[in-house]
Amino acid sequence: MDLGMIISMIFAFAMLIMAFILDKGHLGALLEPTAAMIVIGGTVGVVGMSFPMSVLKNLPKVLGIAFRNHKEDRQEIIQVFYKIANLARTNGLLSLETELQGNDYDPFIKDGLQLVMDGTDPEIIKKILETKLDNMEYRHSKGIAVFEAAGGYAPTLGIIGTVMGLVHVLGNLSGGDTGALAGSIAVAFIATLYGIGTANLLWLPIANKLKELDTDELVTKNMMMDGILMIQEGGNPALIVERLKGYLDDEKKGEEIREQ
Repeated sequence: MDLGMIISMIFAFAMLIMAFILDKGHLGALLEPTAAMIVIGGTVGVVGMSFPMSVLKNLPKVLGIAFRNHKEDRQEIIQVFYKIANLARTNGLLSLETELQGNDYDPFIKDGLQLVMDGTDPEIIKKILETKLDNMEYRHSKGIAVFEAAGGYAPTLGIIGTVMGLVHVLGNLSGGDTGALAGSIAVAFIATLYGIGTANLLWLPIANKLKELDTDELVTKNMMMDGILMIQEGGNPALIVERLKGYLDDEKKGEEIREQ
């Protein structure tokens, strides 16, 4: 699990609740089931209307990705390509068959190197791998779009809930109980709070996290594609390493690569 994201989310909610309590507010005043039904239930409903079931059924998996710490170590990937490049130069490209079968390498690396061993033209390999990346981005964009849509719908549904509450309040003005009237108005505005709160504390941050993960994975896969093509060209292992180091953060570029 990505503890940083979980801790940050808890911290954000805790700060808002603590500020409310310190301002002499009562925690129970923030709990309004009907407002939650309108905002959360309404958001789920309109999101379900906006996307096909083929996209919605993958949401649990997409949500799990957002909360899972799974960033690939590019330094280790360079280590892999250094090892493979040495094997290819020493024993030939066909010797990589055993290496790929005996190790749990990324499927993208395995697929690319299999094309290399099959003698596929470099331009065709590049097009095939780029198509894989395009499809990956397309799949990721669908999951991101769902949470962005939820972040857009939630505040509007919060306003709808508030308007519904105010309609109820105005319909009971003849009672003359100003204290009860003020309390009813406060309850009505809870829906707006839920709408804005869920959008900015849940849906939009999750969408942004997924965007960041998508960008990071795209850069990593492009690094793998460069390594695959350079191995096909018969590139010197040291030169391959230097080329792939361009994908590393500055503080890691100076680390030495050794064959394991």
